[in-house]
Amino acid sequence: MPKTQLNIDQQNFLLKLARDAIQFYFKTGKNLKTKCLEGALKEKRGAFVTLKIKGDLKGCIGHPLPQEPLCKTIIDNAVMAAFKDYRFEPLKEEELPDVTIEISALSLPKPAKDISEIEIGKHGIIVSRGLNRGLLLPQVPVEWNWNLETYLKHGCLKAGLEEDAWKKDAKIETFTAQVFSE
Repeated sequence: MPKTQLNIDQQNFLLKLARDAIQFYFKTGKNLKTKCLEGALKEKRGAFVTLKIKGDLKGCIGHPLPQEPLCKTIIDNAVMAAFKDYRFEPLKEEELPDVTIEISALSLPKPAKDISEIEIGKHGIIVSRGLNRGLLLPQVPVEWNWNLETYLKHGCLKAGLEEDAWKKDAKIETFTAQVFSE
C-alpha cells in the first residue's frame, strides 16, 4: 500500500482540488497552483485521475511512479484527463457539472513473481517489454467483469503487445491503489 492511507478529509480535499483545477483551467488556460501543507498530501506519489460522465469514461491520466507531491500530481492529472487524453474530445465547460471524478493513489509497483499473486480488484498491473508499456488500474477488471487471463491480455494489448505476451517475455508488475470518488 502507499506510505500513508488518505483519510476521508484528505480524499475530499483532493477531489475538490481536481474539480477546482479543471474549473481554473477553463478560466485561465493554466494549471492551478496550491501549497499542500499536510503530510500525506505532500508525499510524492503515483496517482491517476479518472473522469466519467454518466458512467462513461471521459478521460484518465496519471503517473504510476512518484514524480511530484500528491497535490500537484492531482492538479496536473485532472487537467490532462479533462483536456489532453488523446482518446477523447476535450471536456466542454457545460459538461463539467455531469463529470464524476475518481482518484487512484498508487503504491509503488513491484515485479510479479507469478501471476497467481495477482488479485482481481486489489492489484493494478503494468505490462511491459522494451519501450512498450501498458497500465490498468485495479478497478478496471472489476468494472468489466474480467478474469485474470482477460485482465493480462488487455494489459498486453494496452502496451501494444500481442495478447499472450504475458505468457512469454513481457514483464508484469503489480501495484495497489486507494480509490475514491465524488
